[in-house]
Amino acid sequence: MTQLAAVAFGSNLGERRECLESAIACLDTVPGVEVLRVSSFLETAPVGGPPQGAFLNGALLLETTLEPEVLLARLHEIERAHGRERPDPIRNGPRTLDLDLLLMGELVFSSEHLELPHPRMHERLFVLDPLVEIAPELGHPVLHRTIAELRRACLAAESDS
Repeated sequence: MTQLAAVAFGSNLGERRECLESAIACLDTVPGVEVLRVSSFLETAPVGGPPQGAFLNGALLLETTLEPEVLLARLHEIERAHGRERPDPIRNGPRTLDLDLLLMGELVFSSEHLELPHPRMHERLFVLDPLVEIAPELGHPVLHRTIAELRRACLAAESDS
């Protein structure tokens, strides 16, 4: 069965743009995966963790026949090929590549290694800003709101704080 999946990506070490472009190209060669849309790359401040450089973030929409944990394993393989260490030596520290599986259709899934939908995606503008660019109508299967609605709510929450 084919389903849509959303992936957030980011990098704040080395040649960020080149690393992200390479990772996207690698992902598009994975059997059972087709990259449909890629957002603009947005420079964002790091959230949490130690002092570190700005991230280049974005999101992509793909079509896949892979099971969630298999897709996650492929994302982690691409991260490793681009110099990412897991587990991270420093939580929320700098990294060459971060690929986060956000959504897979309407799937609600939890295992030791993966939770779908991503449990914090609706709180993170660095995820929602690029995702709304490529898939504003995409629905969150737990919150029952579109990405566009989640982004508006996140913006409102930030302006209230």
